[in-house]
Amino acid sequence: MGFLVSVFFGFIPMLLFALFIYWLDRYEKEPGVLLGVAFTWGAVIAAGAAFLINTMMGTGVYIFTGSETLASFTTGTFVAPIVEESLKGLAVLLVFYLVRSEFDSILDGIVYAAITALGFAATENTYYIYSYGFLENGWQGLAAMIIVRVVMVGWQHPFYTAFFGIGLALRRLSHSGSIRWAAPIAGWLAAVILHSVHNTISKLFTDGIGIFLTTSFDWLGWLSMLFFIFWTISRERKLLARFLEDEVQQGLITSRQYQTACSAWLQTAARIKALFRGRFRKTNRFYQLCAELAHKKNQLAVIGEETGNSRYIKEIKAELTALSASLLG
Repeated sequence: MGFLVSVFFGFIPMLLFALFIYWLDRYEKEPGVLLGVAFTWGAVIAAGAAFLINTMMGTGVYIFTGSETLASFTTGTFVAPIVEESLKGLAVLLVFYLVRSEFDSILDGIVYAAITALGFAATENTYYIYSYGFLENGWQGLAAMIIVRVVMVGWQHPFYTAFFGIGLALRRLSHSGSIRWAAPIAGWLAAVILHSVHNTISKLFTDGIGIFLTTSFDWLGWLSMLFFIFWTISRERKLLARFLEDEVQQGLITSRQYQTACSAWLQTAARIKALFRGRFRKTNRFYQLCAELAHKKNQLAVIGEETGNSRYIKEIKAELTALSASLLG
């Protein structure tokens, strides 16, 4: 029973966190299948491989030094941040190269990175809650570890890995050669360093001051990232307003559809209304396409054709035309 409870509280909160991230992606939702794959990668491949590599490296340090303390410190401060951020980042990198047409903005980079990291956190939390909570101190220990893993450090992995997602997004949207090469490396380094700082503080200070320092460090970082996400959402709204104006003038979409496309709240209201009229799928697809069209037009203006932006724009406009007529009818 203790294991099942550990799995429940390891995964369910992280899935709820993932739904929150999905909700934050207001205008151009990422495909659910891709997000599911990213979460699974984090929970199975990244977490499993990290456990094996961290364990082997820690054992190697212990054999070489004979010190459990040094082995634990070395693994937490140096090994784990590099291994874990690399394995989580690999999923984001695969999306970036294999499904680049879905990697349209800085927010997209954050979303894929965060969802992957939440999958990783789900497995890691299950392990900590069961091993260091239930097995060591029974149900009381399990409850205490749930508070630590979910409330106190629940957002740590998405926060770290988000920087690599941001770095890849900057590469995607920049025509500068130096930025295209430097941004992903800088993002990965930021993820590793922040991860290492958290682990180092927790290793050096094991009493109340350590809990205060790590919690303060983590929450300041998470809140800063949340404000940054709100900024990217606002920036995306302005991008839609700018690049969809021509579609109104050309008669592709109406003024009312334009206003709705540029407002997350109006889109929500439109989808709810469409749900009761049997038009939810068409309405949802219509506003998804509006956002995709704006992003592709922005990419064409900033980085040119790349992987066929003009072709994507033409295809999106054709589908929008059909959907617009259907919804107005």
